[in-house]
Amino acid sequence: MIDVIVLGSAAGGGFPQWNSAAPGCVAARTRQGARPRTQASIAVSADGEHWFVLNASPDLRQQIIETSALHHQGSLRGTPIQSVILTCGEIDAITGLLTLREREPFTLMGSDSTLEQLAANPIFGALDPAIVPRVPLTLDAPTALKLKDGSQSGLTLTAFAVPGKAPLYAEAEGSRPDETLGVSITDGTQTVLFVPGCAHITPEIIKRASQADLLFFDGTLWRDDEMIRAGLSPKTGQRMGHVSVRDSGGPVECFASCSKPRKVLIHINNSNPVLMEDSPERKDVENAGWTVSEDGMTFRLETP
Repeated sequence: MIDVIVLGSAAGGGFPQWNSAAPGCVAARTRQGARPRTQASIAVSADGEHWFVLNASPDLRQQIIETSALHHQGSLRGTPIQSVILTCGEIDAITGLLTLREREPFTLMGSDSTLEQLAANPIFGALDPAIVPRVPLTLDAPTALKLKDGSQSGLTLTAFAVPGKAPLYAEAEGSRPDETLGVSITDGTQTVLFVPGCAHITPEIIKRASQADLLFFDGTLWRDDEMIRAGLSPKTGQRMGHVSVRDSGGPVECFASCSKPRKVLIHINNSNPVLMEDSPERKDVENAGWTVSEDGMTFRLETP
């Protein structure tokens, strides 16, 4: 069995974005046709008690408070969170680590390049490595996820590189092959695939998706130039390291033949019209077999 909780479903900046008066953000702010969302993260468990968090969004404190499964019970201090697993070093994936600085043991896992980016920034020294050990992920190698007491969780993780880019603050240093990861988590029978950022969908990613039971995939933009057209940014989706939902080569097209997994869009930008509940784009993507994720959504994968 695998339980999954969507802690946050929006892209960087959340929904509504703090400085935006674009129509979608206004609708979310007023709760008229759109629901607010925090920045993308999920939690995964094999027993409903011990949890592994994928990406530490800037909204992590709020997400923990709003998720009863992540509330500590019993002793004066503690947490059901066993590990935080990072898929990249982007600001919206790592900033929440600073919320977890209260000398609480857990394991921090990420690629070599992401862990090096954290080590190069002294502010992340607030997470004492003696208390929060940093464990580099070996790509394409199954890794048993352990609980804090060293026992097995029942879950196995495989991290793999996906096309992406360096974090904005590190772009001058150039991109490395392990800058952006996808993560597969299995209990030996059921598999969750988490790919919140992807610049190009490769045959390998399609193969992994076809074998998964639950797929969370990059839903940042509807069209590559939507932020330019809306006057919100000079950047395309490709410039930001993201494929677009409905463009050629996007997830709707590329995963159309993947009939096994339940398909869920995550990391959805505030400009994406699928966030509007009555939009033609929402109906289109749902008709194509996709779910638009919302904060608090839960999924349970059980052995048939």
